[in-house]
Amino acid sequence: MKVFWLFRSHGLFGLALAVGASAMIAADTASTPRPKQDAKGNPIRYAATGHVSNYDEANVGAYSLPDPLVMNSGKPVTDALTWTTIRRPELIALYEREIFGAVPAGAPKATFEVVSNDVAAMDGTAVRKHVVMRLGEGERAVKVNVVLLVPVKAAGPVPVVLHMLFNDPPGITPPPAAPTAEGKAAAPRRSVSDIGPVAEILARGYAYVALRYTEIQPDAATTFGSGVMALAYAAGQTKPSPGEWGTITAWAWGASRVLDYLETDRAVNAKRVALVGHSRLGKATLWAGARDTRFGAVFASCSGEMGASLTRRDFGESLDDVAASFPWWLVSTFPKYAGRWSELPVDSHTVIALNAPRPVFATGGTEDLWADPHGEFQALVAAGPVYRLLGKKDVGATMLPARDTPLIGGSLGFLYHTGKHTITDGDWKAFFEFVGRHFE
Repeated sequence: MKVFWLFRSHGLFGLALAVGASAMIAADTASTPRPKQDAKGNPIRYAATGHVSNYDEANVGAYSLPDPLVMNSGKPVTDALTWTTIRRPELIALYEREIFGAVPAGAPKATFEVVSNDVAAMDGTAVRKHVVMRLGEGERAVKVNVVLLVPVKAAGPVPVVLHMLFNDPPGITPPPAAPTAEGKAAAPRRSVSDIGPVAEILARGYAYVALRYTEIQPDAATTFGSGVMALAYAAGQTKPSPGEWGTITAWAWGASRVLDYLETDRAVNAKRVALVGHSRLGKATLWAGARDTRFGAVFASCSGEMGASLTRRDFGESLDDVAASFPWWLVSTFPKYAGRWSELPVDSHTVIALNAPRPVFATGGTEDLWADPHGEFQALVAAGPVYRLLGKKDVGATMLPARDTPLIGGSLGFLYHTGKHTITDGDWKAFFEFVGRHFE
């Protein structure tokens, strides 16, 4: 850990030390397998930079965060107008260029078709619409199944929970798995459901809208050959150009296209849409809320590295791990920051701040140290000055709260739940109490 801290802090000198450390690690472990977990079951990764996963607060080390209220010129931001017209666009541009990538000019247009409308769904408690969102035209169009459930007893346009799922939304039958190249049947998509508590959502007077994220853009190293990305290529292009979108931006962009549809549906209040995502989809929801100010609130569950947790805080998953394992999530030049975390022009507190003054709710689990819940909370604290500048209350504390004790009195909310890398019933309950103060 000490060697890697020098690497992050001292440029080329640290690089030499890190390379030497990597060589020593390789030689030292040639005959002895390195552990894949620590004594508590937390995953251990060994990055090419020499970094090894850390779960000891004593080894986090010192770090400083870029100030979201200091402009590129070095001048401070002291009023809301300067934030809105100068600093916020500067930060969006930094994220597009250095982190998530920008939506290319050739991104396809979206059209929508309501293919079914059940007025007595869920034992007569909901109207269920199945909307097919088509991205692009003709046979190459990408089709995304969007399910909209609205409570029957709604008195007027209702607020919305827009949920990006890992699996199919309610009522959608997954298509048969395509055969492998060898002609064998492919493994079916996982069947474990991550659908939200629909009955409770409807009972609270909210609509529930859901879609599966990989229908927008696949989540794999081979992603660049399909999805919306492939529809945006110029002649001869096979992957996004430098500075263009990674998959997190594509998923965030797709969520905004669903919001385009919701603005046309009179049953819902499109100005009260809370975007919900878990894990990598929590990363996408934070960036979607930053990009698109039409979203009324964001719930980022256990979003971890490149989501809500601070990159400069050396705990759990690291930037190096993401750059090595999921490079397609981010702009193609992003791996240059591996081992150079302090050179990032932003950190997770800035993507949270870009959602201001709209409410952001984040969660972490006591058994999910890989996602660094403490770092997620500290990012909310560090985003507080922007919220206060815009006349909103911050998260309301500076120390990590006790487990299962929600902080939901301001426009930044947090819950450190007992349990694993998941959205718990307690998370949903705290979220509804939190967002209800802003929506109702």
